[in-house]
Amino acid sequence: MKAKVMLNPYSNRWRAEKRWPEAEAALLEAGVDFSLAVSEYRRHGVDLVEEAVREGYSPIIAAGGDGTIGDVVNGIARAKAGGHFGVLGIMPLGTANDLVCNLQMPLDLKEAARVIAAGKTRTLDVCRAGEYFFINNSALGLEPYITAIQTKMSYLKGIPRYLVAALKGIVQNPSWQATIEWDGGSYEGPLTLLSVGNAPRTGGLFFMAPHADPADGKLTAVFVEKKSSLGLLALLPQAMTPEGKFVNADGVREIHTTRISVRLQPSSPAHSDGDLFPAEVESLEYSILPGMIEVLVP
Repeated sequence: MKAKVMLNPYSNRWRAEKRWPEAEAALLEAGVDFSLAVSEYRRHGVDLVEEAVREGYSPIIAAGGDGTIGDVVNGIARAKAGGHFGVLGIMPLGTANDLVCNLQMPLDLKEAARVIAAGKTRTLDVCRAGEYFFINNSALGLEPYITAIQTKMSYLKGIPRYLVAALKGIVQNPSWQATIEWDGGSYEGPLTLLSVGNAPRTGGLFFMAPHADPADGKLTAVFVEKKSSLGLLALLPQAMTPEGKFVNADGVREIHTTRISVRLQPSSPAHSDGDLFPAEVESLEYSILPGMIEVLVP
């Protein structure tokens, strides 16, 4: 079948648009037969992918970053309406490229194109946060609060933008009151952040769900309650290591579950695969769809 490439030109602050000729040449050199769709505004990619899937294109190739992958996954979900998601390819043109790194896939575009052409797949779970689907990470509380900060920053590019935004968010130290329920457990009390991972790394630097496995049929969630900015700052270096020792610290808990129900006061920003929800939320339901997508891997 013919592939459909969904290019998000805005990824990595418009660097994806500049690098597209390089990506296109790599795909053609690898012998990938494809047509191109280009998103023109926020979440336009979801509509483009839905249309492509209904027209029978396969695989769908995300040319962009983690948010672009999220758009592709949500477009597939709309078209499939409960069925298997089919095959996803990735040309990494984003800033962090977290999912690519989590799956130990190449960042080099020629190598990425050869992976797509080879056709080898790995079965992954798909996660759901309310009406949105994701395959890497979603969060409430401090994490999307930081995401909102970094999207407004124009004086830094790349990974340093994430780090500076994290420091700003930690200093501001927002907090919420939460009721969280999951398989066989619950929590009620103050909350700094809830990070739900299908894979360990997010934000280019942070291993917020260090023990997440994208093919185990479980959501891995970490929730944190820290009363001070100093307490959060002490966790930051530990959250930047793959070992994820921070999950053993006081005020931190890691769970593995098939569902999570969250209620918050006040409302909180939320994101899935790095893309902020259009509005803050006071409640959110997480669930998992085991083994629902095939990703082209080395």
